[in-house]
Amino acid sequence: MKCLTIPIEAGYRRLPFYLATEEWAARHVQEEDLFLMWQVKPTVIFGRNQSVGSEVNVSYCRANNIEMYRRKSGGGCVYADEGNIMLSYITREENTSLAFYTFINMVILMLRRLGIEAVATNHNDVLIGDRKVSGAACYRLPGANIVHSTLLFDTNMQHMTHAITPGQEKLQKKGIQSVRQRITLLKDYTTLSLDEVKAQIRQTLCDGGLMLDMADVAEIERIEQSYLKEEFINLLT
Repeated sequence: MKCLTIPIEAGYRRLPFYLATEEWAARHVQEEDLFLMWQVKPTVIFGRNQSVGSEVNVSYCRANNIEMYRRKSGGGCVYADEGNIMLSYITREENTSLAFYTFINMVILMLRRLGIEAVATNHNDVLIGDRKVSGAACYRLPGANIVHSTLLFDTNMQHMTHAITPGQEKLQKKGIQSVRQRITLLKDYTTLSLDEVKAQIRQTLCDGGLMLDMADVAEIERIEQSYLKEEFINLLT
């Protein structure tokens, strides 16, 4: 599997750029499976079938400069920031369940090579002990599946707790007092820095690289525009 690399000249981008990169790769790079690792400034990402008003604390996000975007995959609402490692897997495997299974097992393999015992759940999550460290979602394009996930290395717990409205309600219904009791952070299980963990991920999952150029970036930016349209972001307001 080849690791996609975005040129330094492209700079630091908003979340929709990376979603567009996945889509560009799925449509234009035909010969092999691809892996992309990325990070974003504080952002809430909600699934294609979710209502912004019901799932996101919009006023809190606006007050704290947390961006809000919709993705094209299903699943729940998540918070991400520079302490999260975002993982994308673009595969020619046409069976979505198998693509999911392959990706989740890649994440588990990577964690176990860090000396961390991790397991999968039936809900596409990866746990350390009984706490979630990674969750994944998937969607299909012609000839490809895109699986993407968060990997919690470190994060702003106040933002995670308050930016996502239903997460807190669901936790309370289950008798869990805080998000911190349900999730765990990778930094608590390793002495490696975030950059060292990223290097280990590349070493474990990739057998080569594919460097994009600025012409590719321009094509990705055109796809990105579809994610930035208000009618897409607020599709189910």
